[in-house]
Amino acid sequence: MPGIFDHDLSRNAANYAALSPLSFVQRAAEVYPQRLAVVHGDLRRTWSELFGRCRQLASALARCGVVKGDTVAVMLPNTPPMVEAHFGIPASGAVLNALNTRLDAKTIAFMLDHGEAKVLIVDPEFSLLMQAALALRESTKPLHIIDVEDDLYLGASQRLGSQTYEEFLATGDVEHEWLMPSDEWDAIALNYTSGTTGNPKGVVYHHRGATLNALSNILEWDMPKHAVYLWTLPMFHCNGWCFPWTVAARAGVNVCLRRVDAASVFSAIAAHGVTHYCAAPIVHGMLVNAPAAQKLGLPKGVKAMVAGAAPPASMIEGMESLGFELTHVYGLTEVYGPATVCAAQQGWELLDIGERAMLNARQGVRYHLEADVRVLDPLTMLPVPLNGQTMGEIMFCGNIAMKGYLKNPSATAEAFAGGWFHSGDLAVTYPDGYIKIKDRSKDIIISGGENISSIEVEDILYRHPDVLAAAVVAKPDARWGETPCAFIELKAGATVTDAEIVTHCKKHLAAFKVPRAVVFGELPKTSTGKIQKFELRKLAGSALAFEA
Repeated sequence: MPGIFDHDLSRNAANYAALSPLSFVQRAAEVYPQRLAVVHGDLRRTWSELFGRCRQLASALARCGVVKGDTVAVMLPNTPPMVEAHFGIPASGAVLNALNTRLDAKTIAFMLDHGEAKVLIVDPEFSLLMQAALALRESTKPLHIIDVEDDLYLGASQRLGSQTYEEFLATGDVEHEWLMPSDEWDAIALNYTSGTTGNPKGVVYHHRGATLNALSNILEWDMPKHAVYLWTLPMFHCNGWCFPWTVAARAGVNVCLRRVDAASVFSAIAAHGVTHYCAAPIVHGMLVNAPAAQKLGLPKGVKAMVAGAAPPASMIEGMESLGFELTHVYGLTEVYGPATVCAAQQGWELLDIGERAMLNARQGVRYHLEADVRVLDPLTMLPVPLNGQTMGEIMFCGNIAMKGYLKNPSATAEAFAGGWFHSGDLAVTYPDGYIKIKDRSKDIIISGGENISSIEVEDILYRHPDVLAAAVVAKPDARWGETPCAFIELKAGATVTDAEIVTHCKKHLAAFKVPRAVVFGELPKTSTGKIQKFELRKLAGSALAFEA
């Protein structure tokens, strides 16, 4: 029954506006127009200049026929056009599809077709790969291609479109009206993720979730105004964990980086006074193990965020020796990147390195603006006991969850069954409420921060004429966190080497998906003929990766 606060107190234009991270770049330009926003080589742009270019991009897209709900795909490294894409594309009403630059041509072609891309912006570094992908497209719909030019890239390239990025921007209006979405539930981005099948699933983000996860990033890090953020994390990965929008909300500095190596990272940190960066474990390990000469002159107190495999004691100790503060987060593409954090408690710093590593290896507690994260029994949907032993599935609910999977209602319904997003990751909850992954219900391998579908790799292995049965599991790797390990049962009389298997896979898979180890022999099976992957995980040592 309506109460007194339900009468004559309606929502209207004066008291309600849809949440959108597009407001962050506008405010940064209005309040701090002359503050530095972008660094790329010798290039420097202020927030006023960046906002003007984003308005031009939105205007140019509208003038070339892009309307609300169209998809604009980009194949870009961490360069200024990628920063601009995160604002200018959704400001036109379109949906940003940042393509994974590590993928193979066939997968990229599938994404362009499935996402129905209307415009494609391509960096010269990936033009040859994109040329191959375009040749594999099945769709006959026209695709407006725009070529980015970058003096910092000196390799081979191929012009694919009729316009350069700067020529395209010039067709737009720098004073173009900056419009917010009418509904915060409108789609802002499309990100493809490898699920348990070989075909990628299109994860659709909304403006509300992007806004709230961007703000949660600030809260988890106590991120100050004008923070200097180094782009070591690919912006194609969960939209850079929403940090393009986070940096804008703080009117910070985007220090762009085409390619990640220790010398470049350390040089950028020292030269620009970097205060924050995010990366997969492989990047942190690379920095820890870099030559001592490269580490000279680094500022202290740099805040680093790591996701994927839990940081081992050696990494924590190594980061501390650099004077860096490491924060462990966990999430998935479906929850906008990180959605839990291993929030440090008072007194942890007094513990020895082994104890701290055990505490910091946990996936932690929910992000500030996520409604809830629990480890639930997937059959009863009740929380597991807080004993650090009883396993359940990590599930999320609230603001920081995708709209669903594009054109896949059955997968969407399954993912949201029971009013929770089912992560597929099995975990326990400790008495202090912190969660820790123990195994994966999905056979996903996380290598260098990127998901690899074991089924996709198995499908390629089965195409080899001498392979009778194949199974792929995760094998711990000191550099990548995990890599694919292939167990193969050959047909009678066949003789195949591991090198031949690897060569076969390289013809059909992106390099990071190719098995790093191949084991031949009869595969363990159930009485019904199902391969027992848990036995193979033991042989590969993957069970060790999630022991307490």
